Amino acid sequence: MQLGQYPAPTHTVAHLSDPHLLTDGLHQYGVIDTEAGLSRALEHLRRLDPVPQALVFTGDLADRGEPAAYARLRELVEPVAADLVGPGGRGAEVVWVMGNHDERAAYSHGLYDTESTAPQDRVHDVAGLRVVALDTSVPGYHHGDLTEEQLDWLAEVLATPAEHGTLLALHHPPIPVPMIEAAAIIELADQHRLAEVIAGTDVRGILGGHLHFTTFSTFAGVPVSVASASCYTLDPAPVGRFISGIDGNQAFTMVHVYADRLVQSVVPLADAPEVTGYAADAAEQLAALTHEERRELLSRKDSPFNATWEDHTSPA
Repeated sequence: MQLGQYPAPTHTVAHLSDPHLLTDGLHQYGVIDTEAGLSRALEHLRRLDPVPQALVFTGDLADRGEPAAYARLRELVEPVAADLVGPGGRGAEVVWVMGNHDERAAYSHGLYDTESTAPQDRVHDVAGLRVVALDTSVPGYHHGDLTEEQLDWLAEVLATPAEHGTLLALHHPPIPVPMIEAAAIIELADQHRLAEVIAGTDVRGILGGHLHFTTFSTFAGVPVSVASASCYTLDPAPVGRFISGIDGNQAFTMVHVYADRLVQSVVPLADAPEVTGYAADAAEQLAALTHEERRELLSRKDSPFNATWEDHTSPA
């Protein structure tokens, strides 16, 4: 059912970040249950319509890079991804990305059953939409960087356009962070080198993490979307603190891909109380109406729909 001027998106991608999974029941900073946060995010994915065709996790998958954390990550995520069956009859593709808290050897073994300490760069095809996972981690450090070999590899990948273009997924987003200045110390180094590679290519969007709060920008003319974390987040307006990590504002971002644009929507993980609304079968009732009838019902201020809504009632 198309209610407005735009058709359905060609692709739907869930962008999650920074689960920082721990093992043995440990809590992050003694407070944050990282597994519970990830589970809340996965439960929200099941509510979406349409379901995402890909789940992109932009790094810091395991808080301490422990092998057991990667095993648990797969146990939690892969069954949910398999259940998210879209119109094509397939479950969602899972795209893992390395972060500064991840360790390459444990990551490659735990997630891909390989033994490697090389950069973990991979290409995924999601029904003609190319998703490139780029490893910006620097072993032993928290800032990001890319080797010349990685940039050459990326240039070779992008030399051939994909049917629906490319999303570039990396942990360290190539943007300024004016709300949290300290993040500049551990940002992606020498960002101009990456800009030179992606300029003029079919890269349509860049997905990043690392910052633990949602923000948006552009880079080399390409939209950049940074997803919040499912563990703790950073308060962009702390009181009397240089940096403040908080147990709140956890979220992920939905990326809807259209022929000529991307639309990013933030999905909070906290369940808030409903104050007004309509039951799910309202969609079926709208589908039975013409476009003109729907506009009269939803747009006219004195229509039965709006009168009920503005009375702050919630019909069953």
